[in-house]
Parts: sequence; structure tokens; C-alpha cells
Amino acid sequence: MLYDITILTEARYVNPSERDEYIDNVLLEDELISKELEAKGLKVFRINWDNPDFDWSSTKYVLFRAIWDYFDRFPEFSKWLDSVSQQTKLINPAEQIVWNMDKHYLNDLEDAGINIVKTNFIEIGDTRTLKQAIVDSGWEHVILKPAVSGGARHTYKIKPGESNQHETIFAALIAKEAMLIQPFLHNIMKKGEVSFMVFGGKYSHAVLKKAKAGDFRVQDDHGGTVHPYKASPEEIKFVQNVMAKCKTMPVYGRVDVTWDNDDNLALVELEIIEPELWFRKSESSSKMLAEAVEYYMA
Repeated sequence: MLYDITILTEARYVNPSERDEYIDNVLLEDELISKELEAKGLKVFRINWDNPDFDWSSTKYVLFRAIWDYFDRFPEFSKWLDSVSQQTKLINPAEQIVWNMDKHYLNDLEDAGINIVKTNFIEIGDTRTLKQAIVDSGWEHVILKPAVSGGARHTYKIKPGESNQHETIFAALIAKEAMLIQPFLHNIMKKGEVSFMVFGGKYSHAVLKKAKAGDFRVQDDHGGTVHPYKASPEEIKFVQNVMAKCKTMPVYGRVDVTWDNDDNLALVELEIIEPELWFRKSESSSKMLAEAVEYYMA
């Protein structure tokens, strides 16, 4: 059978034998976008990205959703991406996915005039100690994390005088992957982080993510919570401008924003591979994405 569009997920979300709220949310999100695409007369299929038996030439397009294990299997995923992109069309396109996988993309957006969370990259094989890299950054209270990551993997908040506690893990990581240092933003704990969903270049909806008491990680994996959020005109302009500064306009994306230590809006991350989009928090959002996908496919 030839499909118009195939929704990608992880193997554990295809036919889960056990369910919890987390898994139910993944299934609901996929169901909502599937129904909207099918309502447009499209033949929709859903499968795990690493399924070795699926013929990728049997689908015209693939839409990336909850492939939340790719950053733990980066070499395998990169090889798969190269192969599949030669057999079908990807949403978002392969070149955007490759660009967005590595947080060096923040440099490109900063060069394009976007206010990002200030970032110093530490490249593979750098021989400095973590302490020296922090001194060189000019910041005392910092966040250390990999350039390719997700779900707060190997993300550490390091207060002044604490670098020695992280030297061993830093040495092991920098030997095989690039890392980055950013100043710790106190507003993350005070105000939180806002995720803005943008489809076809247009703002859809937003949610406020807050860390649990005493933590700085806003992801629900680490006890973070999600709250309704009404975006201001200034914020909508900011996030739509982030998307517009990409080399080509992404079909969909999530723009994660907070307030820097000068209380200015600052880009934390741009997610255009497999972002959670919280369709369940906005009734019209899955329809808006389906319209952006349909326009891209036309």
C-alpha cells in the first residue's frame, strides 16, 4: 500500500502493553494529528522510526513525532536519516533536522539577530579542565550540557566552586562529544520556561513549564509541570522571527524561550525534529499543523 504520510514514533509507543499518563499523552497527540490529516483525505500510517521491515519508499512523506530515543542512538539515527531521506520526503526536511540536532545552530540564529541564551561551545578533545573552561567563559554559575542532547541528558547546574565535582564526567564526555556552557538563568527557577508552538510560520499556542521546587529542569521527566500561558504580542513576534531566521521556514517547530539575567526574552532552544506540541492543550492546534503539512505537500 502507498501511504500519503507516515507518522514516526518510538517502538515502545507503537502497541504498548502497559499504559500510563505519559504514554497516553503520546498516543493522544498522534491520534489528534492523524485524524486531522485523514480529514484532508490523506492515507496515514504510524510506525517506529527504526522498524527494519518497513519499506520507506511506500510513503510519500514522513512526519516526525515522539522519536525521543534518537539522541541516545545518535550514530544509528544519523545513518537511518541519511538512508530514509533518499527514499521519501521528510517533514521537516532532512537538512533542517541535521542542522537542528546539534546545538551549534544557536550560533547561526545569534548571527541572524536572535537573542539566545549566551553560549560557549567546548569542542571534542578540548584539553582544558572544566574549571578552566568555566573561568574562560566569564560566568561563575553555569549550566553544562552536550551539544547533541534531549530530555536534560547530562545537563548539570554548577555553582561557583563546584566544578571539581564534575571534572571526571566532563573529561569522559568531552573526549567523545562537544559540550556547551551557558550562564545559569535565575528566571528559569523564578518564572519558568515557555514553549511556543509555531506551524507554517504562524504562532499557534503556548505552555509554561516550571521546574519542581529546588530543581532547574523543567521537563516532566524530572518533575516539571505544565501550565496554561497567554503569549504577549512581543513574545509572538519574537518566536515567529526565530522561525523566519531559519534557512528555510520549518513546517512546524517549538520555540523554547525564557528571560535572561537582564530580563530580556532569550531563545533556549528551537525544536524542529520531534518536539512535544501539546495539541491536547489547544483544540485547534492539530488542525493548524495539518494545514501546514498539507500546504507543504502541495
